[in-house]
Amino acid sequence: MELKHFNLSEFDSPDHEGSHVNMDADFLQLLDKAREIASVPFRITSGYRTKEHNAKVGGVQGSSHTKGVAVDIAISSGSERWVILNALIQVGVRRFGISSNFLHADVDAEKPNAVWTY
Repeated sequence: MELKHFNLSEFDSPDHEGSHVNMDADFLQLLDKAREIASVPFRITSGYRTKEHNAKVGGVQGSSHTKGVAVDIAISSGSERWVILNALIQVGVRRFGISSNFLHADVDAEKPNAVWTY
């Protein structure tokens, strides 16, 4: 798979090089399309997570990151958050966690559409 705006290694779990292969290909295409719409870089701070890494960072059991259908994107301002969030909504992402410095986005079909804060 080739993406226009990302290197696949950006989605690796820090404890397992090459683990981006566990990311859902359709989700990665949505992210690439959203990045195109937003016209701002998406700095991925967390993509796929092994169960071990998820536990280490305090992720919840059953995290969408361990299923390859979630990312965290660094956010540096409210206007950047709006641009990225809007682009993700346009491509069909329907689950968001909002923090002061990152945005969680996922397409986990086993979970309800939702927006939450950290």
